[in-house]
Amino acid sequence: MTGLIVLSLVAISCRSHYELNSVERTRILVDRHYDTNPDAKAMEFIAPFKQRVDAEMNPVVGKAAKYLEAVRPESPLSNLLCDILMWTSRSFNETPDFSVYNIGGIRAAIAEGEVTKGNIVDVAPFENHICFLSLKGDAVTQLFNQIAMRKGEGVSHGVEITMTPDGKMLSARLNGEEIAPERTYRVVTIDYAAQGNDGLTAFKQKTDVVSPQDENSNVRNYIMDYFREKMKEGKAVDANVEGRIKVIEN
Repeated sequence: MTGLIVLSLVAISCRSHYELNSVERTRILVDRHYDTNPDAKAMEFIAPFKQRVDAEMNPVVGKAAKYLEAVRPESPLSNLLCDILMWTSRSFNETPDFSVYNIGGIRAAIAEGEVTKGNIVDVAPFENHICFLSLKGDAVTQLFNQIAMRKGEGVSHGVEITMTPDGKMLSARLNGEEIAPERTYRVVTIDYAAQGNDGLTAFKQKTDVVSPQDENSNVRNYIMDYFREKMKEGKAVDANVEGRIKVIEN
């Protein structure tokens, strides 16, 4: 009987006597107003941190010949990043057949003119590392189908995909040739995509993976290296839409 009374008291004590009557909310608009009218106390608080961040992020790594953005199905920046992956491959004694860079991993555009380390971090802010892998031809065809279904992703020079506006792949060629189902193709991408993320599940069939995970192998470092090399050559980095992915109306 005593146990029953204790259980009853516990059950009663666990019941809440509060009822939700209403929900209210407000919005704080954060826009350029704060650039022209900064909060003095906030600026005082962040000043020592800003100095350290600026010292790290403001060094110029190169120049951009024009505004470079990443959009589907094909764009100058996505083309550039894929070609940079191909360029970087020489440092690993790799000779990939093509590269892929998921558009979702490109988080900012690059403005014309001087490009800083901070600008590159904005473009590639994640801890993504370069990744080399092998795919059989039938898996490559599946991958290109998935790229078409996503209305485009970054692909390197030599890839030719034609698709309908609704994402159906019509054809795919690599360096002017049809994809051979039994041939093994070498691919360079970022490890996030290589794991099959962003709908690129064909990558899960990968073999012979080489993907160093040290800080130096973060893809943003290779992007900066490319800009620095072009700057040493006195060149501004440029890229164009070439027709790597074409949308054909029905």
